Amino acid sequence: MDIILTLSVLTLALIAFIFEWLPVDITALIITIVLMLFGLVTPEEGISGFGNTATITVMAMFILSAGVTRTGAIQVVRDLLMKWGGKTISQKIFLMGVIVGPISAFINNTAVVAIFIPIVEEWSEKQGVSVSKLLMPLSFASILGGTLTLIGTSTNILASGLSQKGGYGEFSVFQFTGLGAIILVVGLFYLAFFTPRLIPNRKKAENDSLSQSYELNDYVTEVVVSETSSLIGKTLRTSELQRKYDIDVLELIHEGIYFPQPIADRTISAGDILIVRGSREVVLQIKEDREIEILPDIKFSDESLDAELNTEQDKVGEVLILSNSRLIGSTLRDLRFRQRYNATVLAIRRGEELIRDRLGRVKLNFGDLLLVQGPKQSFLGLQTTRELLVLEQKDAENLREDKAIYAIAICLGVILASAFNFIPIMVSALTGVIIMIFMGILKPGEIYGAVRWDVIFLLAGLIPLGIAMDKSGATALLADQLLMLGTHLSGYWILTFFYIMTSILTAILSNNAAVLLMIPLGIQIAESLEINPFSLMFAVTFAASNSFMTPIGYQTNTMVYGPGGYKFIDFIRLGTPLSILMTVITPALIIFLYGI
Repeated sequence: MDIILTLSVLTLALIAFIFEWLPVDITALIITIVLMLFGLVTPEEGISGFGNTATITVMAMFILSAGVTRTGAIQVVRDLLMKWGGKTISQKIFLMGVIVGPISAFINNTAVVAIFIPIVEEWSEKQGVSVSKLLMPLSFASILGGTLTLIGTSTNILASGLSQKGGYGEFSVFQFTGLGAIILVVGLFYLAFFTPRLIPNRKKAENDSLSQSYELNDYVTEVVVSETSSLIGKTLRTSELQRKYDIDVLELIHEGIYFPQPIADRTISAGDILIVRGSREVVLQIKEDREIEILPDIKFSDESLDAELNTEQDKVGEVLILSNSRLIGSTLRDLRFRQRYNATVLAIRRGEELIRDRLGRVKLNFGDLLLVQGPKQSFLGLQTTRELLVLEQKDAENLREDKAIYAIAICLGVILASAFNFIPIMVSALTGVIIMIFMGILKPGEIYGAVRWDVIFLLAGLIPLGIAMDKSGATALLADQLLMLGTHLSGYWILTFFYIMTSILTAILSNNAAVLLMIPLGIQIAESLEINPFSLMFAVTFAASNSFMTPIGYQTNTMVYGPGGYKFIDFIRLGTPLSILMTVITPALIIFLYGI
């Protein structure tokens, strides 16, 4: 009965993950609660994920990564790219990968990609290359780089903890670096050769203005308040113009003087010109209801619109919703976005979709790209928020550049202390966090914003499922079924089978969930067939990072989806052959390097 119940919970979890009824971390917590309610795990086992060494280590690594990025230590590579950018697109991709891959081995790859997106955009503009040719390789290179070391991804750390639980000890920091290095080089050669041939110029190299890119011409209009308008004598707030209609007033011009945001409490007079964002239909409705006049050039030219939105006081920019953002799932109206950030969202790009109507009602998703207009000072505030990433170079004044050398030294100390087995990785990482706080690299309040809590809760919620699988005998049952197949396969095909199964589970669930389910199975199969358990565990660990085929399979893919102007098919076109290549060579390399 326990096996039936456990497998039923697992099946329901698979369905919930596939249909995404709730965020994955909430689904994982519900799984834990259900397991406790059915008595499949004890309450102590149910909450053990929060105190698991893998969970704590991952949390500490997020904070250490934030410390390094907060000092701007990675920004130094910008000058390298600008100076030694290479002559061809292939050379540019390879150089970028050689830089990004090793960095991703030690710093969370989500943070690395967040830093490099604006760097690569500036680089591509100066080099006259479409950013579409570079951003997808940036994401893929960061994924490949994460397989170089134990601390490259949270998945590696979780796999190490499962290895220890299975009786084979934790992985060392550089235990699979040789394998990761070969795979990174092979992947970079593939990306350098095939990206220019498979990925079209989704964004033009001549760098269209943002108003052109978001097709705003029909959505930004100048209107004049007539002598008989009901708006006269009222403020924008009391007129409820923005609340009742799907528009945003971007600027108010009174007697030739421009008044930028905030203008909600400025009194409207006859003859005032309002620059509004809204569809033609909505503007015509306001003309009818509020007696305003639409200026003759209702449709701006690209140049005039760009000049209108970018003034001495105001600017337009792109802002990316990050994966740990508290804005996800909320609407702009619920968030009171304009009031909170003193900036207005003009449009939303969600993958291939461009949203310009009813913006206040759109629920924000991870990876959404917001076109934002507001005072230049507001963009300085947006640069410092943990919820959003402004796609432009951060001002040096917002970075603690004088602490950069100390942040790098602390991270090196954490790595070396663990690599030479002085202290466990969890202890060294937590020690590094405390030292960063004492040295002023991070402020105490910043450490909470540095942690990807969705990953932490996902790990903590799924670990009890692994415990239930072991206790109930479900893992042993599945292993017995796989053994019937395994006795007829060679070592290479056993590794390949586990690699493919893990890749499929990664696409359906997440990389952490796939590792949690497959490594215990791999250990049991290895022991029964008397093959090297580390070979099977490495196959599962590397397969869990095999997320190249879709923009939603891995966080970094989602992050570059909008900025690169990609279509869904682009990831399939470039990512599928890369996934097949990795599926073929990784098991062979594991056998060559570690035996079977």
